[in-house]
Amino acid sequence: MAFADILKSFKDIQPSDLTLESLGSWPMPVKVVSWALAFILSCFLGYNQHLQEMGVQLDQVRTTEAELRRQFEAKAFQVANLDALRAQLKDMEEQFGALLGQLPKDTEVPGLLEDITEKGVDSGLKFSSIALQGEQAAEFYVELPIDINLTGTYHDLGAFASGVAGLPRIVTLHDFKIAPGVGSGELTMQIMAKTYRYKGEE
Repeated sequence: MAFADILKSFKDIQPSDLTLESLGSWPMPVKVVSWALAFILSCFLGYNQHLQEMGVQLDQVRTTEAELRRQFEAKAFQVANLDALRAQLKDMEEQFGALLGQLPKDTEVPGLLEDITEKGVDSGLKFSSIALQGEQAAEFYVELPIDINLTGTYHDLGAFASGVAGLPRIVTLHDFKIAPGVGSGELTMQIMAKTYRYKGEE
């Protein structure tokens, strides 16, 4: 069929004759053009859908790349400072060991009570009572409260608190209650001293 004949067949076609009901009787040139247009349209839509999916994948890969870059930079920084971090860790372990050495062990608690009593006597105080209370467990350590009742002058009480603070073991003083005593210039003090034991020793 010559090209002129194809053009002539297109001119003879009435658009009103091209309905979906008469699809089978459409002239061959119209069918070929329709198939070509349908093929091109399906290729375009499929390619566009494929590009959109690839765009989503590309965004995901870019996000993953950014996260991997951050991880790489963090690890590169750690590697570059590995020696400094090891030295810092060693210093921290030494400091931790020194602090642990200031915490009394179970067998040292009676000796600590004697040290506290000695500081009080040296300060000129009279003890009414000194009693170890029940242990109180925290997340990493155990508190050992010591209830202390004593009598003396204001300066004697201050010297006692200073002496307890200077003990080689960690002892903290809490809940001061000071009241006038019987004698002139005499005060009574109830105080809660606390020492601590590291839970890791258990």
